[in-house]
Amino acid sequence: MKVLKFGGTSVANAQNIKLVLNIVSDKAKEEKLIVVVSAFSKITDFLQLASQKAAAGDESFKDILADIEKKHLDALKELIPVSEQSSLLSHIKRIINHLETLLDGCYLLGELSPRTSDTILSFGELLSSYIIAEALKQNLKNSSYKDSRELIKTNNHFGKAVVNFDVSNELIVDFFASNENQVVVMPGFIAASLDGINTTLGRGGSDYTAAILAGALDANDLEIWTDVNGMFTANPKIVKQAQPIAYISYQEAMELSHFGAKVLYPPTIQPVLRKNIPILIKNTFEPAADGTYISNQFFAQSNPVKGITHIDAITLITLEGSGMIGVSGSSKRLFEVLSNKNINVIFITQASSEHSICIGILNSDADVAEEAINKAFEVEISQNKIEPCIVEKNLCIIALVGENMKNHQGLSGRMFSTLGKNNVNIRAIAQGASERNISAVINERDVKKALNTLHENFFEENTKQLNLFVMGVGNVGEKFIEQIHQQKKFLKENLKINLRVIALSNSRKMYFDEDGISLKEWQFLLETGEPADKEQFISNVKQLNLRNSIFVDITANESVSKTYEQFLKRNIAVVTCNKIACASEYDNYKKLKKLSQQFNAPFLFETNVGAGLPIIDTVKNLVASGDKVNKIQAVLSGSLNFIFNNFDENNTFHNVVKEAGVQGFTEPDPKIDLSGIDVARKILILIRESGYKMEIDEITNESFMPTECLDTTSNEAFFESLQTHSAHFETIYKEALSKESRLKYVAQFENGKANVGLRFIPKDHPFYNLEGKDNIVLFFTDRYVDQPLLIKGAGAGAAVTASGIFADVIRIGNV
Repeated sequence: MKVLKFGGTSVANAQNIKLVLNIVSDKAKEEKLIVVVSAFSKITDFLQLASQKAAAGDESFKDILADIEKKHLDALKELIPVSEQSSLLSHIKRIINHLETLLDGCYLLGELSPRTSDTILSFGELLSSYIIAEALKQNLKNSSYKDSRELIKTNNHFGKAVVNFDVSNELIVDFFASNENQVVVMPGFIAASLDGINTTLGRGGSDYTAAILAGALDANDLEIWTDVNGMFTANPKIVKQAQPIAYISYQEAMELSHFGAKVLYPPTIQPVLRKNIPILIKNTFEPAADGTYISNQFFAQSNPVKGITHIDAITLITLEGSGMIGVSGSSKRLFEVLSNKNINVIFITQASSEHSICIGILNSDADVAEEAINKAFEVEISQNKIEPCIVEKNLCIIALVGENMKNHQGLSGRMFSTLGKNNVNIRAIAQGASERNISAVINERDVKKALNTLHENFFEENTKQLNLFVMGVGNVGEKFIEQIHQQKKFLKENLKINLRVIALSNSRKMYFDEDGISLKEWQFLLETGEPADKEQFISNVKQLNLRNSIFVDITANESVSKTYEQFLKRNIAVVTCNKIACASEYDNYKKLKKLSQQFNAPFLFETNVGAGLPIIDTVKNLVASGDKVNKIQAVLSGSLNFIFNNFDENNTFHNVVKEAGVQGFTEPDPKIDLSGIDVARKILILIRESGYKMEIDEITNESFMPTECLDTTSNEAFFESLQTHSAHFETIYKEALSKESRLKYVAQFENGKANVGLRFIPKDHPFYNLEGKDNIVLFFTDRYVDQPLLIKGAGAGAAVTASGIFADVIRIGNV
């Protein structure tokens, strides 16, 4: 014999019930079956709501009752031929009338007793099981219906009655010994006391009903049919990459179900565990899927962790004080208080000093528990021996579960290290002596990040998911998105990095997609987004609270640069080509670096100096290895190098600057480049990264530009001024020719002083042959004295700048 249980979603409507009937019919060809069914999906909730409204004097309970009636009548009409409907519809009407009488009674009395509540809640299973039994008879004549209340007997603990197994097992065995039907349909969840009063087995109790029957009859196995392909490595609604678990032990399944795995009601396992009856979790909507096989067999596998699960809405209560140290009975008193208030303790941990004990309970029990505990220890509290209990609400318990965890070293360290890297604060920790689970209490807002981070670490072949929030999608931003799209597959396969762009923003629009923006149509999607709002963008990033989040700033906007602190404090990495933050006041620069270390949030800005060139990274490595930078000479503006390499007797200064803008080598406002402030910021950042303290106004800026040009207020006026002052630029060019030199805009640092300015470079200088938009940097250090360390390459352009940003993102992925 086999016992099959079908959950609420499996019997939600006539269409789903037809799938159930097909499954039952196929299996009935092989052996006898007991089919236990839940109420139609959500019906138990509706019954509870209707009873509460009736007791509160709210007549809208009648509307809920009408909806319940309609749903069941519609299902019956679709499942049963018209010619046979009359008597069945009458039976359903009688059941509904009985339910209505009970609800009317609650309405008139203005109360809802636990006993009445159990009776009302039982109607969901009574209605569903009757309809399914009658529908099954249409194709399987050798089937019948049996009321579970006649076989499963309990005490009078309404809401979650305790089963009398001696009596129940005898009744079950006697009935099925004489029953010759191939299939028997029974309602789950409901039972009756020895004196015949309706009771229920607790929410999720239909699983328990099926297990009680399987255990009493020594069934071959128990099949739990639901709407997912078994138990998963994590909740698939929260962790998209969660995988079904093929094999799992009873103990592991109990741990997972206790910690919130909704597929299985925790008490289910006990009746079948004693008899070693396997449980199979199957999907009604994908019956061919393997599902999860639960037994006492041990299945060897490389991963000691079977699943990651959690319980929401937890309150942590801490009782502490010197009056507990060495005083026997403190824990006993605490748990007696909670037991007397019928409060279930989910989590326990105690300091070895006996100074404090910490428990986790449901949020809904917190106020009652706090009052009761403080009252029980009021004498010690008044004497300052014990503090009033500390209550922290809106927390969550997460747990790693695995039977074989005890044989593996370092799992706890790996778990907590993973959480710590994503700034998930752990409030309490517990690990049972069996070492079958490691539990931690965290803030509820971090649960999604925590579960995804742990799942990634323990189940996803070390693939690291990076979630990017990109602000600024102009020339450089567009190239950056193109490069991600092009390399996405390569990164996943070769570097185990899964890049997802979660948000994009330009000056007009912003667009968010928690599951990742399709990079094939990102431009269209961005245009469909909401109006750009910097503060709302930041708020959305914080609220999503995704693991491995990276804010990518591809703007030259000062106000955006002032947001980095907010991101770093939330463990959100910052990658930027915007030089303003790192060239701001030295104290702000150091604060950002300190926040990066404090909150384990990388702050990378390689493109601040040389676009895609590894200049800053080189300086960091020199300093980290103990070298000292004594002097820096550099051409740090690819745009200015392009301009002066192309400015000659055939090309006016005005036209060359225009062309540099068209090719994307200058900032949108070319004065930023031509004024020298951009180069000053770059050398300042290099000086600071070399370990020196300096402010921007300490750098001598020897401008070659006429003041009238720099004082213009628009690009149009600026370019007009370049034409007006064309003779000025011609004079500079001719002077360079006369000296057989080339014009280069050079930044220099030596002996604690720095300057930037246009220089005449002779033929024997390393800068003389610097072509196109290339940059060059010479580092003179304690180790590189006679021959400086030289870095040279393209220092401007959308593609190379984008590649530098991309490289910083990959660096974070490789951490």
